[in-house]
Amino acid sequence: MHEINAAVMREPEKLSYESVTLDEPKEGEVLVDIRATGVCHTDYHAYTNAETQCPMVLGHEGAGVVEAVGDQVSRVEPGDHVVLWVLPSCGDCEFCVSGRPYLCSLHAEIRGGMPDGTKRIHGDDGPINHFFAQSSFAEKVVVPERTAVPIRSDVRFEIAALLGCGVPTGTGAVLNTADVRPGDDVAVFGCGGVGASAIMGADLASARRIIAVDINERKLKQMCELGATDIVDASATDPVEEIHRLTNGVDYSFECIGQPQTLEQAFESLGRGGTAVATTTKDTGTFEVDGGAFPRGVSIVGNMVGSTQPRVDIPKLANLYVEGRLDLDALLTDSFPLSKLDEAFTALRDGDGIRSVIRMEG
Repeated sequence: MHEINAAVMREPEKLSYESVTLDEPKEGEVLVDIRATGVCHTDYHAYTNAETQCPMVLGHEGAGVVEAVGDQVSRVEPGDHVVLWVLPSCGDCEFCVSGRPYLCSLHAEIRGGMPDGTKRIHGDDGPINHFFAQSSFAEKVVVPERTAVPIRSDVRFEIAALLGCGVPTGTGAVLNTADVRPGDDVAVFGCGGVGASAIMGADLASARRIIAVDINERKLKQMCELGATDIVDASATDPVEEIHRLTNGVDYSFECIGQPQTLEQAFESLGRGGTAVATTTKDTGTFEVDGGAFPRGVSIVGNMVGSTQPRVDIPKLANLYVEGRLDLDALLTDSFPLSKLDEAFTALRDGDGIRSVIRMEG
């Protein structure tokens, strides 16, 4: 048993910074000493959602060092630097064995616990719920082995944490889900962590025109440093009209906000044969599509965490960062101690910066 500090969500928008107990890893599980955890909109959604199973420790973009392993663990060992991947997967279903672990149903079946249905975190008043079988807004975690992805040790933990969800979701939308080719024209709606990553992915893919769309002038200017060739301030002009002025309609549009209006705009921005790639949540809502557009060969596809194969794609992204081809430092705009997680959520809500992380004190 381990006594650790954790940010416990006791009710919506209320955190309690507590000392809790963490069990030893069971068979197929790994104990990780957390050094940093990304602050994602998915965490914020749970933080503000009345339906979240409280008490709960949030956090799903952890990075740290393996401290101990349970029986039957063969992929990692103590001392390994690891990124904690957001979606647990079983490894045996048709999606896992065909290289699509992001479609495994295991993560949807987990309800506040580990894959076996039990809990590893305990407070004075009983068990505490997990988030994505990770709960990395804590000093240590126990996670399924398959979600602990070893990476090179020369990537600092604040950067490694960004590889747990947001960056692969954005770069993967471009490189995996859409498979953008050199010379393609691309528009990205929303320049937060996922959108900025999509822009970097489009730059890696050698897209011809990379159009960044947002309402935040400061973020838009920064997108030019990440690879955007054009910026569109949607608060000052109609982004669809501007995109069609710049191009004959884009080959790919990437919606990275999850709002009906921007989904519709992304679809309307397409040229002939174009594809709109939507990164949304189940609460996105609905939007209208003009059926007359489909004879132009356009389509809409969903982006599930960038169609990421974590043990392949995460080390590859870490290599690109070290090689200077993926500027993840530009995404990291702030960091907070664990005891200031509520302030990090406020900054996220207010749109301050692109990405922030929680760093573990001491």
